[in-house]
Amino acid sequence: MIATFVNMVTVIVGSLLGLLFHARISEDFKKVVYQGVGIFTLVIGLSMALESQRVLWMALSLVAGGILGTWWDIEGGIYRFGEFLKRRVARAEGESTFASGFLDASILFCVGAMTLVGAFKAGTEGDYTLLLTKSVMDGFMAILLTAALGMGVAFSALTILVYQGGLTLLSGFLQPLVTETILNEVTGVGGAMVIMIGLNLLGVTRIKTGNFFPALILVVPLCFVPWF
Repeated sequence: MIATFVNMVTVIVGSLLGLLFHARISEDFKKVVYQGVGIFTLVIGLSMALESQRVLWMALSLVAGGILGTWWDIEGGIYRFGEFLKRRVARAEGESTFASGFLDASILFCVGAMTLVGAFKAGTEGDYTLLLTKSVMDGFMAILLTAALGMGVAFSALTILVYQGGLTLLSGFLQPLVTETILNEVTGVGGAMVIMIGLNLLGVTRIKTGNFFPALILVVPLCFVPWF
């Protein structure tokens, strides 16, 4: 769990630094930050999505997961939680992007292969190298995201604690079950969700990314279906 706590600290510190820019830059400059982060996010998402070797399973899991997430209104629940956090933070009052910052940062910091593999290595081998490397990357990304989206990004540290920390604690049980195929396909679906975030940041469309969370789970059993 040491590396997870370090990851949380780097995200919080990065967010505090990004908040200095967020509070001081004009709307025109903020728009430029949105565009730059949006393009960078698209590049990250595309590189992750290309890890998938079974694009049909990715498509099926995204469609089915999106339907389930819409039915359950997962994004609405996440936004309501984000608004709950916002009301507890006086400085975030009036900040319309708080919940989206929390949601987008949570996805970016948790859906990649580095999270899965790093958590397994930390939990089973005591090797923190991958998670510490991820921590540095997340810290820098937190600066950019917070400059664009505000303080909500800092609270993604809670998601890192629950998700990444949980994987680390359960790694001894989960590692034998996670094959290379599963890792590739989960990363691919996660990459597709990151692309959604990039499109949202660029203002191309407005995709309710949170509603696609079930796809990350649905793609796992599909990996055991014979691929021709």
